[in-house]
Parts: sequence; structure tokens; C-alpha cells
Amino acid sequence: MAQETRVKATFPSLEWLQALRDIINADEVYKRIGTCDAVVGLKVPDRQKFFLLTFEAFEVLEVKEVSESGAENSDFWLELTFDRWQELLQNIKTNGKADLHHTLNTIDLEDPEGFARSRDGYRRDAFYRFNQSFQHFFDSSAKIDTTFA
Repeated sequence: MAQETRVKATFPSLEWLQALRDIINADEVYKRIGTCDAVVGLKVPDRQKFFLLTFEAFEVLEVKEVSESGAENSDFWLELTFDRWQELLQNIKTNGKADLHHTLNTIDLEDPEGFARSRDGYRRDAFYRFNQSFQHFFDSSAKIDTTFA
């Protein structure tokens, strides 16, 4: 299922996340999912890349590059190796959305340490509470012509 490519960007980068934020903030389908209020860290530890995403109501309010501790100072963080991130995003691009083996929930369940991690179980619950919004967010990356560095 081919998706319209709107922008080219390299993952992992602030530019890539900003492009995804812009796609989501213009997406009426995302708004119909419901509100999402969470601060989410994104970690690619083997590339020393760490980000913080602020979801508020019906939009992604902010994305920024931070330190590793900054990414962990969130409701929860999503952590995968670069190769696993690349596999996930290439699967989304190929299929237009994650197949059943590459959904955020499946990845979380199959990883003994969990994909969504937090130092506070109550805050980690946001991953499950707003999972449909987060899945739509990453599925929307099919609209980016992503290169990997």
C-alpha cells in the first residue's frame, strides 16, 4: 500500500520527528481518535539519539532533541536499537501501517524489558491509555521518504 510522500528526512533526527509532527497536526483522522496527553521519550541508544515529544489534546505540541536523562524524564520512553527502529519504520512504509508483528503493543509484549519503559508505573500507563494515538503517529511515518543514518 503506497503512501503519498510529503517530505524526505533521515531517522533518527529532529527534522524527521518535526516532519511527523506536522503530518499529525494536519491529520483529521488523528483528531478523531481522541485526546492524547503525554510526554514521551524516544531513545536510539546505539546512535546516542534521544528525543522528547509532547502530545497535548489533539496535537503534538513539541518535539525536541534532549539528553538520555531528558528522554527518561517523561511519562515513558520508547527504546529500541537503531536496527529495530529501522525494521519497524520500513515495515510501516511497506504496508502503509504496522503489520501485526510490528505494532507498538506487539513490540512491547515481545521485549522482555518492554518497549515502553518508565520509572513510574502510573506514568507508563499512558502508553496503553493512548496507544491508538501513538500507533497512528508512527503509522503516519509512511508518508515520509525516510532514509536511515
